[in-house]
Amino acid sequence: MIDIIFITKQTAYFSHRFIKLRQMLYTIFFIIYVVIALAIVISLLVNGVRPSKTLAWLLAIFTIPVGGILLYLMVGRNRRKKRWERLSKEIVRTDGGTVIPETPKINEKHKKLIRLIQQNSGFNPSENNEVVYLKDGKTTFKTIFSTLETATDYIHLQYYIFEEGELADKLLELFRTKMLQGVKIRLIYDGIGSFSLSRPYLKKLKQIGVEVFPFLPFSFGRFLVSLNYRNHRKIIVVDGVTAFTGGINVSDKYLKDDTILGKWHDMHLKIQGPAVDELNQVFLVDWQLVSGQEIRPSRKTASFVGGESTVQIVSSGPDDDFPAIEQVYFSIINSAERYLYITNPYIIPGQSILTALETAALSGVDVRLLISEKNDSRLVNWSVRSYFEPLLRAGIKVYLFPDGFLHSKIMLSDDAIASVGTANIDVRSFEQNYEVNAIIYDPKVVTALKEDFLQDSQGSRQLTYQEHQKRSWPDKLKEGFAKVFSPIL
Repeated sequence: MIDIIFITKQTAYFSHRFIKLRQMLYTIFFIIYVVIALAIVISLLVNGVRPSKTLAWLLAIFTIPVGGILLYLMVGRNRRKKRWERLSKEIVRTDGGTVIPETPKINEKHKKLIRLIQQNSGFNPSENNEVVYLKDGKTTFKTIFSTLETATDYIHLQYYIFEEGELADKLLELFRTKMLQGVKIRLIYDGIGSFSLSRPYLKKLKQIGVEVFPFLPFSFGRFLVSLNYRNHRKIIVVDGVTAFTGGINVSDKYLKDDTILGKWHDMHLKIQGPAVDELNQVFLVDWQLVSGQEIRPSRKTASFVGGESTVQIVSSGPDDDFPAIEQVYFSIINSAERYLYITNPYIIPGQSILTALETAALSGVDVRLLISEKNDSRLVNWSVRSYFEPLLRAGIKVYLFPDGFLHSKIMLSDDAIASVGTANIDVRSFEQNYEVNAIIYDPKVVTALKEDFLQDSQGSRQLTYQEHQKRSWPDKLKEGFAKVFSPIL
């Protein structure tokens, strides 16, 4: 009996100690949570985040235990890497520092845009470029491979998505041949976008001498730090003479139909002339970040006189002082007088871009959006559609492209200016991804792109405001739900 009483007392004692320990751990956890939450609040206030965004994060942090903080750490922080900024400026300044050359003779109204890009991205406009637009994968990769075969000095490649398959195998064989000819090959692939790239394939690249590095590879140790910041750029530079950029990744989806979405449609550019040097500078900055190697750019295109296009490169990333490409889009929209045509699969505008589009349309500008009817993400698709009502109400024409998946990122205005590149019209491209666009000040190129836009629009279905209003309540609910998550898509 005494033993039973003793055991009972001991059990009660340890149970009491366990409860006190658990309460103490809860208290410590709560204190740590509050300290982290307060640190985030201070960071939001000090860094001058928009009030609406600050309020949204405060609500998430204090109403979603643990999850709110994790979500903020993953997608909410505006990362600033001062060392990266210094590297970028140092490389760009090898072409004469901050001296701005005389502005080329182009439409007077675009001089403000030129100055904007000079200030927010650091690149000057250049004349005498030859620009060829390449539509869809077969045409693009035929041109790319024929150009790569001419390389005698170096090949620089950078892709968000680099997938194994027919294209990747063909590139590997071409690289093997070029390495034997003494050509230097450097490749950057995004650590998340190209996550499926296998170790055996990478090993083959390295065995033949290709220098290859991932951009912010997936790592559990820095999962929260790097997951949300991706390098979405697509750049090829051959010998500093020819460059390619645009929306097309290295993926067999561009050669044969996707089993779900069908044919992928996209737009790419082949550029020869001084603008090649600017694209090479963008690559070299990223190369120094991923490899630690500093390569000073050699300018080989200054004497190129074969082209008639004035081109200005604009690049942006989460460590820049300003959202450069968002500002460029905003400026092009606001300066449009007759028409503004946009092709983009991910039009999820923030308030400034949305207001600019509405203002342009309401003031008499012919604003048209060409959007893929199919999308590679259901959530993104519903988020895009959640903005149709205000756009249509303002008189903006929305065309839904039915033939496969339209992935191009193009903005055209007034037969005078075009933007072709990698950036979507969403918060991710403006604030979280590393992007690059080519701004083309050439009526001939813009007119050709406009004719292509109009042709694709004729084969698309125009969505009317009345038709959109008749959509079902479940669809409206899906759109509303997706719109809440639009800032992080």
